[in-house]
Amino acid sequence: MLVFAASDKGGTGRSVTSCNLAYHLAQHCNVAYLDFDFGSPTAGAIFEIPKVERGIDRDGLHSFIEGTTTDPFAIDVWQNSTRTDLRTANTRAGRLVMFPGDRGGAEFNSTPGCIARCVELFSRLDREFDICLVDLSAGRSHAVNMALWATADPALDSITARWLVYHRWTRQHIVAASGLVYDPRGILDVGVDAGHDKDELQNSIRFVRTAVPTLNTPLATDRAAQATWLRSCDDQLKKLALDFKLGRSRTLGSTPMEPVLQWREQVISDANVAQKIANSATVKAYRELARKLTDDAEWEGL
Repeated sequence: MLVFAASDKGGTGRSVTSCNLAYHLAQHCNVAYLDFDFGSPTAGAIFEIPKVERGIDRDGLHSFIEGTTTDPFAIDVWQNSTRTDLRTANTRAGRLVMFPGDRGGAEFNSTPGCIARCVELFSRLDREFDICLVDLSAGRSHAVNMALWATADPALDSITARWLVYHRWTRQHIVAASGLVYDPRGILDVGVDAGHDKDELQNSIRFVRTAVPTLNTPLATDRAAQATWLRSCDDQLKKLALDFKLGRSRTLGSTPMEPVLQWREQVISDANVAQKIANSATVKAYRELARKLTDDAEWEGL
């Protein structure tokens, strides 16, 4: 399975949520994490692998797509993370292998040669891994367009492809996420141009709400006026999401606002919860996203 992580705006938590999602998926299957955030390949920092925290000097995904290397660099997260809990708590887990981008890389045009190499890469990794999670650059980027053109290639017809579009729970982010999918030159528009069936592509897209405030926190309950205002805002956002085609039926799930992630973007493990550093609700949300991502019933046509 190919899973593409997209967002229209930066700061949605796309990469940190995707890394946590990959972590939980890898408890049960073999996962490849591809850092296609070509302008800022920093997933290595989230997995806490110092040698690739800003990408790699050579032979990264940029080099492969551009045709200057035939084998993109791969690094085992369990063996190379400096996090003790990641290194020692996953002896019975599946593989989690990261493919970093090139340090100092940037967006580049989606030429036929680049798309062909992308098709080759996805096909090759799908044979080796159960799930390939591709973290795409934000916005209407060349990375998004290249993924759409590559997955329209007949060579990938037999591979399931799913799209996660991340947005924060704010008016601006809801509107932006809707635009990324539905506006002219959005995912659906470019996908149809590439050769996708519009209905099939739309049914392969689900939205993920990130950093959603919990309304029963002390902040919301200790101040009556503020609690009323927050609930009113939440109701307005639910209506806005429905109006912009981001309602519950098209939303795979959400993640709660997590203080740890406001200060330090990282993988949140059970050890962090046991240490009372992170909230158990956050881990539960990631696990539920991982379950729904692989549950075909959650992806039936709407």
